[in-house]
Amino acid sequence: MVLTLRPLETKGPSIGGTDSLRTVYGPVPSRRLGRSLGVSPIPRKTCTYSCVYCQLGRTSTLTTQRRSFFPKEDVVGEIASSLPDSGAEYITFAGDGEPTLCKDLGWLVGQCKAQFGIPVAVITNGSLLDRPQVRADLMEADVVMPSLDAGSAALFRRINRPHKSVTYDKVLEGLVAFRREYHGRLWVEVMLVRGLNDSPESLDDLKHALDRVAPDQVHLTMPIRPPAEKWVQMPAPSSVHAARDILGRGHEVVGYESGTFGTSAPARPEEAIMEICLRHPLREEQAEQIAQRLGAPDVVASLVAAGELMRVAHAGKHYLIASGPSGAPLSHPQDEEPSV
Repeated sequence: MVLTLRPLETKGPSIGGTDSLRTVYGPVPSRRLGRSLGVSPIPRKTCTYSCVYCQLGRTSTLTTQRRSFFPKEDVVGEIASSLPDSGAEYITFAGDGEPTLCKDLGWLVGQCKAQFGIPVAVITNGSLLDRPQVRADLMEADVVMPSLDAGSAALFRRINRPHKSVTYDKVLEGLVAFRREYHGRLWVEVMLVRGLNDSPESLDDLKHALDRVAPDQVHLTMPIRPPAEKWVQMPAPSSVHAARDILGRGHEVVGYESGTFGTSAPARPEEAIMEICLRHPLREEQAEQIAQRLGAPDVVASLVAAGELMRVAHAGKHYLIASGPSGAPLSHPQDEEPSV
């Protein structure tokens, strides 16, 4: 059985039919979690941030209001129907925006732990961890992976472009409080962007912030996929090495993921590829591999010719990004850095 969940409350028109996306996707190959079954308990691009580097483009619903977006029992049912023969090593709550905006997240994590016997991870931007209930919702997770890209309020606003009610001090204090209460594995992710947070001064500030949080690991990542803003670039190798030296505990995560993307059966090949590209821009060779596996070697070319997918070059690779109804990419890059 394949479920397609509808939001409990729909406001306004959907974009490119994305309101029909399943809440569960994959498994996808993860550089840190192995084979990860993704769960997106929020609608596409519903987030507390609109990060300049986001692979899904600019945030369309910038909010800090927690809600029940989908029937929680149906989400668990979709997870249960997706797990058999998936080879999933983790159930990972992440997806299309900020998962802690789902006020059912604690219940969902608890149900996964009780029913499925597979480790649970939560990938979050950490923006709501100053709220005691949000911290409580994550306590049963085996791994929590928040992000922290800046060591100052000004740089935080420039990189993450948060909701007006989210301040740097709140985010940092929330991370510190969560580390004090949480006994699982805490891995903080730092996205390095050339010319923004890769200078020695910026990295020194970030080190002081990370020292306060004291995570188990720090993962240095880079915008390897097409970002929300076209001007965003990967840092120079020398900057990455400097970051590892300055931060001290950094674990560099720079490689492209390898492995097989899972697809939703009995989806048609074009539906399977579109569903992945809407959430996870694919390198062109990855999409071709999926098409071959599904017995439809010409489907990628057909989707590009029909304007459903767009080829975007980034960092020496070609990616496929889902198009909106106007033919523009849903992950829409801009030509110039906006003023902040």
